[in-house]
Formats: sequence, C-alpha cells, structure tokens
Amino acid sequence: MTTTLPVALGKLQSEGEIRRIPTNGRLDQQRYRYALWSPHPLAKFKLSSEEAFVELARRFFRWIGPATVAEFQWFSGLGVKAAKAAVEPLQLARLDGEGDFLMFPADREEFEKFQAPRQPQYALVSCLDGITHLRRDLQGLLEPQDLKQRVFVDKNLQEIGGLPDLPSHGILDRGRLVGLWEFDTDSKSIAWASFGVKDKALKQAVERAESYIRSDLGDARSYSLDSPKSRVPRIEALRKAAAA
Repeated sequence: MTTTLPVALGKLQSEGEIRRIPTNGRLDQQRYRYALWSPHPLAKFKLSSEEAFVELARRFFRWIGPATVAEFQWFSGLGVKAAKAAVEPLQLARLDGEGDFLMFPADREEFEKFQAPRQPQYALVSCLDGITHLRRDLQGLLEPQDLKQRVFVDKNLQEIGGLPDLPSHGILDRGRLVGLWEFDTDSKSIAWASFGVKDKALKQAVERAESYIRSDLGDARSYSLDSPKSRVPRIEALRKAAAA
C-alpha cells in the first residue's frame, strides 16, 4: 500500500461509522464514494463476536440447510474450532441420522415431506446465486449423468462435476442444475446450453430472462470486473455446445 487511507476506510466501515456508495448507483462496479452513517446500525449492537458468529450460523442454516459444518466454515471465513462452536448452540439435526448434513429439526420435517413438482420449474440465476454460492457444492446439484459435462473455464474445457463454482450463470430446474447461460451484449440475447434438456418451457424461461435483462438491466455480469469482451469465449463455447 502506498497510503494508509484504505486501512482507515476499512476500519471506519467495520465500525459502522461510514458507508460505501457506488458512484453511479450500480452494484456491479468498483468505484465508490463514502458518507458518514449517523445513526449507524452498530450503535446499539450488543452481541459479542462469539454471539454474532452463532447468529450468522443460525441464518446460514435457515438460508441453505441442509449443509455441513465445513460448508459453513468456508462461508463464514471462521476457523474450524470457531465454526464448530458457532454451530453447537443451534442443536441442529442430522439429515439422515448419521451423515454430515445438518439442518433445523423443524426444517427437516418440512424437507422430508416435500415432493418436487412434476412439471419443470426453470429459473435462470446468477453464478453467485445462494443455491450454489452458499455451499460451493456443484456435485450436489447435478444428476450423475451430468457430472462429466465439459464446460468452458478460463481457457479450456473442464468437467463441471469437478468445479467448486459455476463457470457461467446457471439454469435450474426444481433444485437441479440443468444448464448454463451468458448474456451477449452485441446481439442483446442469451447464449445458453442445457444438459440434455430442451423443451418449450425452458425456451420460454430463457426468453423471459432475455427480455428482462434487455429492458431493465442492459447486461448480466458474473462479477464486477466481468465485461462483454471477457465473456466472449464463454458465449462461443455455450453456442457451440447448444448446436452439438
């Protein structure tokens, strides 16, 4: 660092004294201005660090359960010991009685009673959607026959079952990952490919997402530094896979 300004700003943010505001109002940019935050949300915050970790664990398992302690540890950034200590007071139940997956007992009852709809329920989601980003378990979202699907990552093709994160935005159907998509700003259209599924309902879901992005968003980035130019190889790979 050539200046102590980032350190000072980071400290003031963590204490809730200032807040960071995107200069142009967009959340996918990395240019900010700072403003005083008064009264700030931490002014009456009374939880200790340990209590805050327990509350974070509570919310994590409410959001994504069933999940493992190891997955919560990755999500929270805590050490092994601290993650276990945060989860212990929640008195979570094991999903199958003896495995590593945990969830709240009341949620487990609902989970076990749930029956997936017979008709497809397609959703085009971000690569940072909670269903993938909270647990980083792509294998758990894939059908066994789709684990070896080869997708474009960085500069070459890799099996999607061996990846921790989505290489592009995802297409979901009733909790399963069934395809990938990217937005092409040149043609203002979605480039997509599915894993052995292509019906009228899926095409309609793509068209709805395409219309929304085109009219309301203008683009659909994977992360703040993603650009139309950088995603060209991913778009070309998806179109090639869709035509195969």
